[in-house]
Amino acid sequence: MKKPELLVTPKRVEDLIPLMSAGADALVVGEQRYGLRLAGEFSREDVKKAVEIAHEQGKKVYVAMNALFHNDKVPELEGYIRFLKGINADAIIFGDPAVLMAARQAAPDMKLHWNTETTATNWYTCNYWGRKGAARAVLAREINMDAIIEIKENAEVEIEVQVHGMTAMFQSKRSLLGNYYEYQGKAMEVENRKQEKNMFLHDKERENKYPIFEDENGTHIMSPNDICIIDELQEMMEAGVDSFKIEGVLKSPEYIIEVTKIYRKAIDAFAEDPDQYDEIKVDLLAEIEKIQPSNRPLDTGFFFKETVY
Repeated sequence: MKKPELLVTPKRVEDLIPLMSAGADALVVGEQRYGLRLAGEFSREDVKKAVEIAHEQGKKVYVAMNALFHNDKVPELEGYIRFLKGINADAIIFGDPAVLMAARQAAPDMKLHWNTETTATNWYTCNYWGRKGAARAVLAREINMDAIIEIKENAEVEIEVQVHGMTAMFQSKRSLLGNYYEYQGKAMEVENRKQEKNMFLHDKERENKYPIFEDENGTHIMSPNDICIIDELQEMMEAGVDSFKIEGVLKSPEYIIEVTKIYRKAIDAFAEDPDQYDEIKVDLLAEIEKIQPSNRPLDTGFFFKETVY
């Protein structure tokens, strides 16, 4: 059986070797000037080091350029893509068509992964961007298992699915969300906004706390729970989904490494013998629950939500 790629998001260069030793096949790196909601900030020199280290281990590095680009940044794109081509990055992750156009000029043979976070919801759209030059589509987190399987069965491009971690719920290019709520005196208020980390948006009506942070790309509000389907991988593996992503944003390096080890066990066990996976999957979930932060409940996201037409 073909194993899906295990894709992870390191926080720093020092995490690369431990993550690859833990079982990661590929890594997402980048800097916030060009990439959205990265687990860690990687300068050009860091990206170069990451590619060198990964290639020595036979692994891959994908560089995030999935920000939304205003006109002031568009002239920079070709130069950054040429840099990535020069260091032999394995792929560029993009959402804004400006990146696609720049790549056609700067590196027409560069592998591209289409990721707009929310709009990859059907195989026709995935194949459309495949015809435009994308080799992979990163599926939206808001679709269920049936839709994922249908997309994979009809897709002409690789399919990537997030299987673990928090997801983005909202982004604004503005950086004034916290100020707005404080000024309005709403029931929802931002905690620790000025610290620029460990910030939460409180929704007392739903009894939820949403992680929130502001960076060069604006304001980001994240899901109150973490996806975890370590015990529900069988359908996607049988369908041949190409890549499983572990999202490490706002997590510690130690947590990301341990979760990578556990998903590696799950993937290898199912590939060797599905019955073996069935025997250990509950224990693997328990292992993750032991290390899960107390303020981040686990759930299955939208994987088993009913589609309403």
